[in-house]
Amino acid sequence: MNLCLFDLDDTLLPLDSDHAWGRFVVRQGWVDAAEFARRNDLFYEQYKAGTLDIHAYVEFATRPWRDRPAGEMQAAHARFMREAITPLHPAAVSLVRHHQQQGDLVAIVTATNEFVTAPIAQAFGVTHLLAVQLEKGAAGNITGRIDGIPSFREGKTVRTQQWLESLGHRLQDFECISVYSDSANDLPLLELASDPVATNPSAPLEAIARERGWRILRLFN
Repeated sequence: MNLCLFDLDDTLLPLDSDHAWGRFVVRQGWVDAAEFARRNDLFYEQYKAGTLDIHAYVEFATRPWRDRPAGEMQAAHARFMREAITPLHPAAVSLVRHHQQQGDLVAIVTATNEFVTAPIAQAFGVTHLLAVQLEKGAAGNITGRIDGIPSFREGKTVRTQQWLESLGHRLQDFECISVYSDSANDLPLLELASDPVATNPSAPLEAIARERGWRILRLFN
């Protein structure tokens, strides 16, 4: 069996779903539009620069909606999917299906939280999602804190190894490990791969990929 790990934002999607969800929150009128958009954009720039404090970001990003009723949030996410995510790009769907059809163990490993990404993974037909887990209080409410190790930078490798162990696997069990990502934030995960693929790469990742002779894939051109 081979292993295939996909980043999500700007890799399988031609956008950042976390940032797009923030823009959706603004459109819902749940926040002061100008201030929230300013901070949302700032956090996004910090992510691209590799300087993001993911704990601060999750507290900020969940604050407008974490105390809203579950039914309201499910309906809101369905609108978000229609307005921002679907239809999925055919090239991305085809790539996922290729790995599934050849029998690979496939997972999406993303630094975006599980609330935003679970329906997106489902739309791609990917069962295994390693996303930032949101801590819940005794009443089931989201607290604004991260539960466990965030699947971000080095945390992606830790979460991947924990997930494989839960399935009775180790990285050494796989003949080929493919990792697809657009971001230099994912270097720790890409460096685990026997087949690292810089996918729609940012300028920093493209420079690294060319230096190391990694494959470069542009899904959305």
